[in-house]
Amino acid sequence: MTKMFHLGWFMNFIPPEWDSPWASPDVATWSNGKFYVDMARSMERACFDFIMIEDTVMVADAYGNSMEGALKNSVFAPKHDPIPLAVLIAAKTSKLGVVATMSTSFYPPYLLARLASTVDSIAEGRFGWNIVSSAEDRAAQNFGLDGLPEHDERYNVADEYFDVVTQLWDSWDADAVVMDRETHTFADFSKVRPIDFVGKYFKSRGPLNTVPSPQHRPTILQAGASPRGRAFAARAADSIVAVGTGVEGMREYRNDIRARAAAAGRDPDDIKLMFCVSPVVAATEAEARAEIERLTSVDSYIEKQLVGISSNTEIDFKQFDWDEPLPADLTTNGERGSLEHFMRGDGSPGPKTLRQLAIDWATTGIEFVGTPETVAREMGEAMEEIGGDGFLIMKPGWDLNRQYISSITDGLVPELQRRGLTRTQYTETTLRRTLREF
Repeated sequence: MTKMFHLGWFMNFIPPEWDSPWASPDVATWSNGKFYVDMARSMERACFDFIMIEDTVMVADAYGNSMEGALKNSVFAPKHDPIPLAVLIAAKTSKLGVVATMSTSFYPPYLLARLASTVDSIAEGRFGWNIVSSAEDRAAQNFGLDGLPEHDERYNVADEYFDVVTQLWDSWDADAVVMDRETHTFADFSKVRPIDFVGKYFKSRGPLNTVPSPQHRPTILQAGASPRGRAFAARAADSIVAVGTGVEGMREYRNDIRARAAAAGRDPDDIKLMFCVSPVVAATEAEARAEIERLTSVDSYIEKQLVGISSNTEIDFKQFDWDEPLPADLTTNGERGSLEHFMRGDGSPGPKTLRQLAIDWATTGIEFVGTPETVAREMGEAMEEIGGDGFLIMKPGWDLNRQYISSITDGLVPELQRRGLTRTQYTETTLRRTLREF
């Protein structure tokens, strides 16, 4: 029997593609969120598990030590807050999971726990929190800090943060709300309690002043790539935003996470790894290849990718010659997984020029380029070799357009469904249960 896999979509609340032949007629009003509501409805029609909204809270200036690159190319700036968009999408859909990114570095734990619980109630159990610790000193400086702690220390903070918010969500028993008309009792006070949390980094009395949401705890996503990040993800996550070059790298990552989860006393099957990929499908393979060539052959594309990876890693890639290999000893206190993945390129042997690495970045993880039939078959074969659990779609070059969305939801997914690889209907009511359906 063919093994099914999950589908999600990784996106940002940023301007869609605005300077190409596929620019949407409503692109100038992207900030009202309707473009992304339209996208989410297409995804729900295709039975995706969830849409995940990434986030950063700064205008980057790592590339060339200037904000010009970010603002000229609309790379992570402008970027609007994911929570209101998540609420809007949840209100306009009925089955699709909605995941928003919030940082343990900048949200007080009580505020985040209360906010996440509220959104999960509005979403009727379809909300997820993508946990990040943030990696950019410029973001820290927007919150009165000089910079962020060292990489592994950020995960130490995140570990304790997760404990605080989990206890806050559990500060109300599931049956605390009784609404007893005879005794005029809305909630049984004996089933609501302070948590009196005192840790190394956080203190919180509790309890929350929100009723338990349908999931009680929102679904948890995380993107741990470093050893410390993997340890945290294996402990906390329901689903992991995973990167890896090629089938072998993805299988190694999944096996490592599952071993860590088992060692932490968890059922490894409760954690779904979603591997980032960027399929390009068209009527013929030649047309799909031509689309990749159109996208990646211009210098503006290369610059845009380098601005983005500079923002993620806080390394100024403008200092390097595009047509020479990168130094092999680059290190960062930023996103180490992103740097490692970027520098690996497509996984083929031999040094790559910076230009080629930026081009490889267009087809993240595994190259899926061709007709819907070819790509669907290759995705099924790859997932079989990896062992599970799903793919997280990212458009090459980030900027979305409706043509690309439709090529996936109305071109690729129907072929995946015909092959029995992805679901054809929703059977569960909450995001966590949807992820654990198979």
